[in-house]
Amino acid sequence: MNWDGVGIATSIACAIHCAVLPIIIPSLPLLGVNLIHNQLFEWLMIMLAFVVGSFALIHGYFKHHQCFYPVLVFLLGFSFLVAKQFVPRSEYLLLGMAVSLIISAHYWNYKLCHRSKCNSPHHKH
Repeated sequence: MNWDGVGIATSIACAIHCAVLPIIIPSLPLLGVNLIHNQLFEWLMIMLAFVVGSFALIHGYFKHHQCFYPVLVFLLGFSFLVAKQFVPRSEYLLLGMAVSLIISAHYWNYKLCHRSKCNSPHHKH
């Protein structure tokens, strides 16, 4: 499974949920659905992003490339993702920074994993 792809998809889903859903579907609370500012849902999405991201980046680090920079970029992005929960007036700015950094970390990790020796055609698994 491509965990970096899952991490990128999770980050994009989070961004869509936080940024687009309130604009496109403002009538959801009238229908009894409140996913826009549901704290439980938001924290579950944050935990999912952390679990998927941690697994992908730690796996990439130990098994493929030993480059810690994608992990640092991910942790910085994740810190912005958590910060948006506590600074509502900067929610969209922090979300944009978080998603950009988290996606960048996954993409960087993905590229490093594919450049590593263990992905060469001559390496035996």
